[in-house]
Amino acid sequence: MSVQSENSIAAPDQLVPKPKRSISPTQKLLFFVTGWLIVLMPFLFWWNTWFGRHLSDQQITEYLHDDKKPRHIQHALVQLGDRMSHNDAAAKQWYSDLVRIAANPVEEVRNTDAWVMGQDTSAAAFHETLLKMLQDSSPMVRGNAALSLVRFGDATGRRQIVALLQPAQITAPAAGKIVDADRPGTAIHQGGLIAKLTPTGASQPMDVRSPIPGRIRSVPLPGATVAAGSEVAIIDPSSEQVWEALRALYLIGQPDDLAAIRPYERDLPDISNDVRQQAIETEKAIQKRAGTQPSK
Repeated sequence: MSVQSENSIAAPDQLVPKPKRSISPTQKLLFFVTGWLIVLMPFLFWWNTWFGRHLSDQQITEYLHDDKKPRHIQHALVQLGDRMSHNDAAAKQWYSDLVRIAANPVEEVRNTDAWVMGQDTSAAAFHETLLKMLQDSSPMVRGNAALSLVRFGDATGRRQIVALLQPAQITAPAAGKIVDADRPGTAIHQGGLIAKLTPTGASQPMDVRSPIPGRIRSVPLPGATVAAGSEVAIIDPSSEQVWEALRALYLIGQPDDLAAIRPYERDLPDISNDVRQQAIETEKAIQKRAGTQPSK
């Protein structure tokens, strides 16, 4: 009985390549649609949330009354602010809506509205509404209202503007344990989550959020226990917020405000050159109005 050698010729059926499995037209279509959706969905999300997208007059009217979608209201407000800054007389048809929206329950909407009303200083109704907004529950809304009032030549909100330079001190809403927290130095947006606190005797944690945009200066480590009303975190204000406040105080600031301004004149890594220079110029303007010399 002979043994077949390793170099023996294979059988003919072994030389015939197996046919490749083809993709059906239905599968090709599914792959195409899936790939298209992967590209399309992020675009649609961006398109629907981008405030720069042009709105028609009819869309602005509809968006301003869309209480179920606050971002629609904000989109319309931003569009109106741009029109007003270019002296578009057609924007006046929505002025009564801007006054109405000042009482909207959503903080971000009121904040945007306060900024928009500062774009037309000829509207007496805006001036009156902004003065009322100085008593808003949100520090950002109060600050934006005060900044807009400066455009009217009104320094009534000076105290609220100085407050924009101060760090936000956040207190514990209840006694309990910190179960999660972000790190000091982390940039955070307005309403951003800082920590989670589980109240004593409760099983579900509650969120601790930042009232301002900025950077976390301090926050307890996870596992720390806190008393009700005790300090949970300190948030330093964002550079944009500080810069806007310094620009306003350049015009209306008083010597009493210098203690809040001078920390931003320091040569520190977390203070940009633009902010530092604005702080120096703001102090000079205040000292000049007061008839005194800047401190060395």
